Order: sequence, then structure tokens, then C-alpha cells
Amino acid sequence: MRWQGRRQSDNVEDRRGAGGRGLKIGGGVGGIGIVIAILYFLLGGNPSEITQTLQVDQPYAAGPEGSLSVKDKEMGEFVSTILASIEDVWRAKFQESGETYQDPKLVLFSGQADSACGFAGAASGPFYCPGDAKVYIDLSFFEDMQRELGAPGDFALAYVIAHEVGHHVQNLLGINDQVMARRGRMPERDFNKLMVRMELQADFLAGVWAHYANLERDFLEAGDIEEGMNAASAVGDDRIMKQTRGYVVPDAFTHGTSEQRVRWFRKGLETGDIAQGDTFGAARL
Repeated sequence: MRWQGRRQSDNVEDRRGAGGRGLKIGGGVGGIGIVIAILYFLLGGNPSEITQTLQVDQPYAAGPEGSLSVKDKEMGEFVSTILASIEDVWRAKFQESGETYQDPKLVLFSGQADSACGFAGAASGPFYCPGDAKVYIDLSFFEDMQRELGAPGDFALAYVIAHEVGHHVQNLLGINDQVMARRGRMPERDFNKLMVRMELQADFLAGVWAHYANLERDFLEAGDIEEGMNAASAVGDDRIMKQTRGYVVPDAFTHGTSEQRVRWFRKGLETGDIAQGDTFGAARL
């Protein structure tokens, strides 16, 4: 992606370099930690579900100035640039329907972070918290994503950010509340199916952003879209289960298969039309 020199978002909250010791799981994010990270990314990354069983050492505290490396700073600038592009698209789409888009905040952290959904560690994976309308990302996850899941490339990271902001769009539209209101009121297997539809819609919304990003002059490069498709495939429930368990349990799916995730992302990419993303009414996922 040719992202340098473009507008950067003012909605990035950089907490990296915090003084807290963070959450230690299996010696860091490696080993069992990456398995948990993958699973919680698939589950939407609600940190309250994982930190209930973990001991949090201490809350976030500001780190020393200048503690970020050149690479860390560049990654922060990249994330800020991608978020700005996503903001531009959704501001325009909401305006078309006579609504005002409310920007989410994106929190970069290392080790752990406090959110309205609970404490989050690197093992939580990227997630959106509707309680404070913030996306939380520990960028070390993406190193593991490339190494463990085989999803390299800067557009793979952009896809994940766009997916999480897709959940913010769903929150603004009231979709998240409608889905979560049914939690505990139906069998877990049925609720999982509902979650799959919500996650596939977030993939579609990520594709809508990619549609318009692809129209921007000198922004995307050859191979970027393929990186996004590969990332969507890499985090399919069936592929993750096969890699981590050795077998697949369809009733436990919460995000959809690799084929479904790629197909809905592609549909958003090709149409750019929000009206085409009704996964809840779709006869075929």
C-alpha cells in the first residue's frame, strides 16, 4: 500500500510503552498464547471473557517518552492512515443516508489495556468494545498472524482494522444491541449461528471500505486485495479449528468458514453497496 503522505486520523490513542507488566500467558504471546489470541480474535475478542480467569498485574501507566522504536512509530502512522481512510468512507456513506457518522477511537497498546469491556492483553487479539466505542489492538498480534496463520502484508492488517470498525458501524446502526439482546435467550448453538451472521457482515463492511480505497489514486498496489482475501481466509473458523484442534466443529463456529469470510468480503469489495450486506436475511451464507 502507498500510504505515506496521506491524512492520518486524530482518533488514535497510543498507549504503547506502558509501564505495566502486562498479562503473561504461556511465556508471552507465543505457544499457547497465540492459540488463545487466534481463538479470541475469532470470538470477537471480548477481553472480559478471558481476563476473568487471569491475574492482572497492574493497570495501564504511561511509559517514558521516546520509548517507541522507529518501527513502532511507523506502524502507528500506518494504522492512523488506514483509520483515516476508513473514516472518510463511513462519513460519506452515513451522510448519503442523512446520518452523521461518529468516529470510533482506536487504541494501540502493548501488554495490556483497560477497556469498558474489561482488561485486554495481547492474547485477546484485536477487538471492538461497544461500551466505549473503541477498537483495541496490540500490534504484536500481527506478527503472530503473519507467522502462525500465514497472512502477511500490510493490507492484511488494514483488513483487520476495517473489520473491527465494521463492528462499530453495526453498533451505530443498532445491530449489535439486537444480536446481544438474544444472548442467553436461545441455545448456544443457535446464538453462535447469529454471531456468524454478524461477523460475516463485518467482513462485508470491511470489503465496502476496500471498494472505495481501491478507487483512491495511488493508494492500493498490485497484490493488496489478494492479501486481504488471504487474511479473511486465514481466520475462518474451519481453518483455525483444523490448525488448533485437528478437527472441525461446525456448531461452534462464531465467525464463519474461510470460504464464507472471503466471499462476503469480496461482495463488499465488488459492490461497495451497504444494502447488499444483509447477512441476517441471506438464505445462503
